[in-house]
Amino acid sequence: MDFNKLKKDVTDKGEVLLSKGLRAAFSAVGAVGRKATPLPAIAQAEPEDYRLKGGSCYTVGFGKATVFPDDFMQKTYYVAGYGENNPATGYLDEPHAHAVWMDDNSGRGAVLLISIDTVGLLNADVNGIRESLADFARTTDCRSINIMSTHNHASIDTMGTWGPLPLSGRDKSYMKFFYAQVKKAAIDAYKDRRSGSLFLGTIEVPDMQEDIRTPIVYSKTLTRLRFAPKDGTRETWLLNFASHSESLQGCNSRVSADFPGYMREAIRRETGAETAYFVGAIGGMISMDIPNEKEIRAAGGDFAENTRQIGEKLAGYAMSIGKEKKLSPCINVLRQEFYFDADNTMLMTAKFAHILQAKGYYMEGASLGFALKSEMTYLEIGGQKILLLPCELFPELAYGGYLDCDESASGYGAEVNPVPLLEIANDPNMLIFGLANDEVGYVLPKNDFLLHAETPYFEAARDRHGRRHYEETNSLGPATADTIAEVFCGMMQTVNAAKAKAETEAKAAKEAKEAAKKAEDTVEA
Repeated sequence: MDFNKLKKDVTDKGEVLLSKGLRAAFSAVGAVGRKATPLPAIAQAEPEDYRLKGGSCYTVGFGKATVFPDDFMQKTYYVAGYGENNPATGYLDEPHAHAVWMDDNSGRGAVLLISIDTVGLLNADVNGIRESLADFARTTDCRSINIMSTHNHASIDTMGTWGPLPLSGRDKSYMKFFYAQVKKAAIDAYKDRRSGSLFLGTIEVPDMQEDIRTPIVYSKTLTRLRFAPKDGTRETWLLNFASHSESLQGCNSRVSADFPGYMREAIRRETGAETAYFVGAIGGMISMDIPNEKEIRAAGGDFAENTRQIGEKLAGYAMSIGKEKKLSPCINVLRQEFYFDADNTMLMTAKFAHILQAKGYYMEGASLGFALKSEMTYLEIGGQKILLLPCELFPELAYGGYLDCDESASGYGAEVNPVPLLEIANDPNMLIFGLANDEVGYVLPKNDFLLHAETPYFEAARDRHGRRHYEETNSLGPATADTIAEVFCGMMQTVNAAKAKAETEAKAAKEAKEAAKKAEDTVEA
């Protein structure tokens, strides 16, 4: 008898029964819960005061604080981003939180953009940090706080799913320290504020990324927002680029900020500027290319030097940006909460086991009866559109380039997928800031979404072309992409209506002013 085969057969049957049992249990609980606790309605958000013009200049401040704990050598921390139960064995450098305070001096208040060297933060933690900053926000007139992750795969687990399952890898005392350090970075950014000008520049990076899932679609653009103070002191840069921060690879067990840390260090060393880094549409999966990866693995798998070189090379591109556009000082912001259909039985199990700190809602029409509340934020900074998304978005959902019916896993064509987000925005230059204010995992096109037939979300399926569909196991479900597009479409309709109203009012005011001047001139004549 082949005992290995028997063991595998028993395991496979057990997983099938467990998968079916969990789905049945969640569906039953969801059905009861929907009747007992109706889903709270979420209203369409409206811009509080949409402006075509702001103040005379920008006021910007920068703050940073380490999120590396003092007791790192005294207790066990888990490295997030690859397999579970990966205890940290050391560190290469300290991950940080970087905060940028930005005010257009229009009298409406400032916005805070915070980037943290972590794999991701759930919306509950984002709101927890916002609550810790509530008094600060009121006294400083801060109208919007947005917290984004660099999706750093060498960070300390802040979500819980990379510990010794079924136990959480999230340390409560560390999270308390983490909150305090993010708050410190935000307050320091306010203290650092100074007046000046903001410039937008871009450069194409042709030789640093790879896309390991069909279709090959991603943005090669590195975007820089450069703030130059009037007094000639230190500049502040905001960089946006599409790549997983995982150059240290899965064989790593040391804490680090990965390549973004080396990039920021090189920019600071060469220019004196401080930098906050924000990832773009990185699902699919977009990572930094490592040409000599096989040789490094054969030599023991230490990618530290290679990661440093990647960070410094990207810094070189950022520093070589030449042609820039000066942005007018005007910031408009719209934040919209909404619900996702939570179809992933594995993630829902982690939620009910208190591994993931997420609140569930009962929703009619949801596949399991459950929903998760999330949010997205739309920004206009000097006319530059930026969409802050709570996920790892497949780039084709932003830029187009969907698979056709012959190539997709489902056999359906692009017509079943939502309109790409940049098309909804009617702006080919809109920026995507990913992992913003939440982390709901990968968001995939519907026509290439494939689950394992017997153990959905437990195992990765293979499609008719032999391609492995891993990303689906870390997604909320097939309806997620449509939800994002529908919510953003509603937001853009609201923004466009507010903009049209502002333009009409501005035109009427101008005409009234001209009429008054004409009447005054007539009287004098």
